[in-house]
Amino acid sequence: MATPSIDDSNLPLVIINPKSGAHTHTIILLHGRDSTARDFASDFLESEASGPDNTDRTLPALFPTLKWAFPQAKMLRSERFDQELPQWFDMWKTEDPMERCAMNMPGLNASIGPLVDLIRREEEFVPRERIFFGGISQGFATVLATLFAEGRGGFAGLVGFNSWFPLGVKCELLHECKSPLERLQALQEFFSHPGRYDIVEGTLGILQTPILLQHSRDDQVIDISYGTLVRNMLREFEFSNVEWKEYEDGGHWVNEPEGIDELVVFLRNRMQSESGTAFSETAAQQDSSQATPLGS
Repeated sequence: MATPSIDDSNLPLVIINPKSGAHTHTIILLHGRDSTARDFASDFLESEASGPDNTDRTLPALFPTLKWAFPQAKMLRSERFDQELPQWFDMWKTEDPMERCAMNMPGLNASIGPLVDLIRREEEFVPRERIFFGGISQGFATVLATLFAEGRGGFAGLVGFNSWFPLGVKCELLHECKSPLERLQALQEFFSHPGRYDIVEGTLGILQTPILLQHSRDDQVIDISYGTLVRNMLREFEFSNVEWKEYEDGGHWVNEPEGIDELVVFLRNRMQSESGTAFSETAAQQDSSQATPLGS
């Protein structure tokens, strides 16, 4: 893996700049509870796709014009364990992430703002339709909360691994909403401070966001039933492009190599779709010769 750099902004980041020197797209990935950005970046970017043994099959090699950004969650006191942990929000237990879900909200509210600021800073270098946003476990739960709180959408895609829907039992309240717009407005009100972000308007482009969800059946941390709930809720909310992939093994991690292979396909398809042409490193370099990577 390339040597990471550290961005000492309001939200600390581990950044892996594009391998080729060009910068056409960015992916922001959030680590899970009781993990760190550095550990997540190291392990994730060492994962390999299928291919000949004598080739570099890691993600930075397969996407040389992609910048990888791994934000670091703050240390928050765990009410259950009475000690500080790196986590995006406090929760009672992973065996049932929806138990006592009201305790999630203070941490979520504190995490969402810096993440939105990070995304908007990154838009100074690449347009939002070239930014992927995702995470694993609690990280992706926070991604969903951020998506709904800001209400804009427009990302190249979301990627989520072994996660759950952060609303918990309050999901049932959304069934009372009569339209997709009402649901989005209710979600935004639930996750954001009043006046913090633009109110969701008549444009429902957020529902077109491509989403890839992956979960392993042998996950002993977050049961796959919570992953299927994420899938079902998003489809019920009328998100039109939700891909669901499940695997026999992989534990509480990304399945290799099949899961990595399907992530590669998802990223490539979105990069091609956004550009309107087959994506190549040469074309990417020409298209982004003026781009300046964040943290460089």
